[in-house]
Amino acid sequence: MRQNLFKKKVLILSFCFLLMLMVGMPAPGWAAGSGNLDAVLVVDVSNSMTQSDKNKLSNEAMKMFIDMTSLSGNKIGVVAYTDKVMREKALLKVNTQQDKEEIKSFIDSLQKGAYTDIAVGVQEAVKILDAGRDPANAPMIVLLADGNNDFDEATGRTQSDSDRELQAAMQKAKANGYPIYTIGLNADGTLQKQVLQQIASDTQGKFFEATEASQLPQILSEIFADHLKLKVVPVKNLVGSGQYEEVTVSIPNGNVLEANISVISGQPVEVKIADPAGKAVSIPSSQAQIMRSKAYSLIKLNQPAQGDWKLQIKGAAKDKINISLVFNYDLALVMEPVPAKSYQAGDKVDIKAYLAANGNPASDAALYQQMKGSLVVNDLTSQQTQEIALTNTGSGFEGSFTIPEAHRYELKVKADGSSFNRETAPVLVDAAQGAATAPEAVPNGTAEEQGSWGRIAGWAAGALVVIALGLYGWAAYKKATKGFIGQVAIEIRDEETGERTSPQYKKLSLFKGKVKLHQLLSLAPEFQETEQVILLPGANDTLILQNRSACRIEKAGRVIDAAKGKELKKNDRIKISLQKVNKSIYVDYIV
Repeated sequence: MRQNLFKKKVLILSFCFLLMLMVGMPAPGWAAGSGNLDAVLVVDVSNSMTQSDKNKLSNEAMKMFIDMTSLSGNKIGVVAYTDKVMREKALLKVNTQQDKEEIKSFIDSLQKGAYTDIAVGVQEAVKILDAGRDPANAPMIVLLADGNNDFDEATGRTQSDSDRELQAAMQKAKANGYPIYTIGLNADGTLQKQVLQQIASDTQGKFFEATEASQLPQILSEIFADHLKLKVVPVKNLVGSGQYEEVTVSIPNGNVLEANISVISGQPVEVKIADPAGKAVSIPSSQAQIMRSKAYSLIKLNQPAQGDWKLQIKGAAKDKINISLVFNYDLALVMEPVPAKSYQAGDKVDIKAYLAANGNPASDAALYQQMKGSLVVNDLTSQQTQEIALTNTGSGFEGSFTIPEAHRYELKVKADGSSFNRETAPVLVDAAQGAATAPEAVPNGTAEEQGSWGRIAGWAAGALVVIALGLYGWAAYKKATKGFIGQVAIEIRDEETGERTSPQYKKLSLFKGKVKLHQLLSLAPEFQETEQVILLPGANDTLILQNRSACRIEKAGRVIDAAKGKELKKNDRIKISLQKVNKSIYVDYIV
């Protein structure tokens, strides 16, 4: 069996090598975004929040944010902190309504605690994203706090300690592209605004202030929209009369994947809805769902038809009702390639861009109605930026840029509409030294040259097989003595008290071949069951995790079966739930 496996590996490796020879270059990385997000919601649950957020509207706001996400692979995690992490939920992929309910139930279970240290919450959020984010998703952190710290004197913790760790966490968030959106809760006037503003500005996030708890759902809607380049579209504000009142909800085009209609009110409302043809739509159904909470109702229309939908709202008498829309689109803005040639001052660069759905140009002309396109020119030499208006052709945006000086320029197109905006990836035009924007295409060559390459490919493939056979025997010998790379950080959490130990860093280079988790835990008797949780050195600086115990192991919020081995990469984090004691062990792999 092992011999057959080896043959398969050799054949695959040989085939890949031949492909590389024939193509002449490695395949480019996939650059298109998925339109999904990886969000960690961080909330201060210290006693000081009792006054800043009397009615736990922060919980309601987080739940609304979760309800607005589509069931398409978004990942959401939660951190509740005081001067320590009280509870956390690693990133959970949201593919079903049950996934959403699981996260919302977790939020409802959060309890208050003494003391506060904002650095603790931010640090943990960054760790969760590092451990479980999807590179195809857009990462973000949402922090709800009043900005105040309150340290336990018994710990000796100081403000300077917290400031230093907070700064380090912010720098890491910025370096990894994790914008932090901060919401200052100021119901009692004690908000430390400057702290939260600094966190947001230093990480390319945004700061919001909520003086009334009722503002929170709307703020979370704006954060959700801003991060995915969407817009909150106001629909109507009304005062309940105890009778149904009609509101028009306009779907602007056929590319809307979801329409999120948020109804924020002091008391629950009743709703009915009809499609543009006047046909009543059942709620819930495949066309429409409704999620209710103490502070809001969220109606989600799935792939709604273009046109005017009629929403009937029945609210309590004199209750203020705010209705707004956020559309989800699976659209990207694509710029046609700029010719690859040498540029100089005075040359004209033609610009064309279009909206694309699933990689193909969007055919719905209604998408472009009332949209404005512009070319953003960033002069990398002088550090000046200008915008040039582009013409909306009804199926895209066109224009040109005349290079004014022998400088280096970064060009990108942005399109702005009433319900969403998009930007293209930037393109470099270098006129400073007559350089090309991209490498010239490699010619195919003559038939004789191609034949030579074919013979070379055959010789190379044969040589590869011989080399692979020799290496296989050597690899078998080296496997038992292979060394590890990097280290692991281990934290132990008492699930009864919520207390967590400080990270213990264990160098893996001290071990050869394999190491048992029990060894890394200093063979402590209470952790005897981790004797069968084993780490092995893997290829390309990875670890192989084998679980032969009864312990439950989670990665990125999902239980994994590691009986036959699971690969752990740099910054991966796992949670090991013990069965004989009520404790969990967190292991971070650091290279």
